[in-house]
Amino acid sequence: MSPAPLPHLDGERLGHDPLATFQRWFEEARSLSALRYPDAACLSTVTADGWPRGRIVLVKGADPRGFPFFTNYRSAKGHDIEATPRAGLTFYWDDLARQIRVTGPVERLSPEESDAYFRDRPAGSRLGAWASEQSQPLDSREVLVRRVAETAERFRGSEVPRPPHWGGYLLRPIEVEFWQEGSDRLHDRFRFRADRVGGWIRERLNP
Repeated sequence: MSPAPLPHLDGERLGHDPLATFQRWFEEARSLSALRYPDAACLSTVTADGWPRGRIVLVKGADPRGFPFFTNYRSAKGHDIEATPRAGLTFYWDDLARQIRVTGPVERLSPEESDAYFRDRPAGSRLGAWASEQSQPLDSREVLVRRVAETAERFRGSEVPRPPHWGGYLLRPIEVEFWQEGSDRLHDRFRFRADRVGGWIRERLNP
């Protein structure tokens, strides 16, 4: 059964802090929807020669700085970010008929933050971070499975450390847009744009 339609958006309900509003919508997506991955978002980057690329990543939420996510620095998205350190995130929660788009510059998180996140990953995921040459050609799945087994043997009896080529990025938002579906395509859209003094300019957009 689908949830009851949500009330129309208005500016006062959204408030003046898009990161706080995002976190509220994010928690509602996790608690009210039946989505398997409510923390999934499309990360959009640009290649060194100007081609856009998107893929789904898991974003565990936001903090006052922005949106952290983690990956292999040698992956396609890692190379894109190093070449053009700007990106976008798009969250879509079909069960709630909501979407959020975020745009901003990207920077690496500190090694300490990356270490802390890596320690909380499942053991298999930690081994995979060492074994997978992410985004590079692979001769066969058997090759990958063998690498995982070799990595497990290498770290047998010890904690698997974070690979130096794996870690976190932080997207610092300069623009955040909230979208909620409306009947007859009269959707509600609000855009927040960062101003020059650390605040946000909020405006309603046409659907």
